[in-house]
Amino acid sequence: MSRRRSNRLVIPGAERALEMLKYEVAQELGITLSQDGYYGNLLTREAGAIGGNIVRRLVLIAEQQMANRI
Repeated sequence: MSRRRSNRLVIPGAERALEMLKYEVAQELGITLSQDGYYGNLLTREAGAIGGNIVRRLVLIAEQQMANRI
């Protein structure tokens, strides 16, 4: 059974920016990510920390953009 990816990016080119953000956040946390895309040696705690910090940063960016529109 194959899994379909249900998360679709709205902005073309955003995938590259999100990848760069992932590596930036991981570096700030002191977590080394494999450049070949294999994350089997990554601890669940580390993956969660990276994902959580990415979400925090994206929310902050959205809040700043919304504040500038008012």
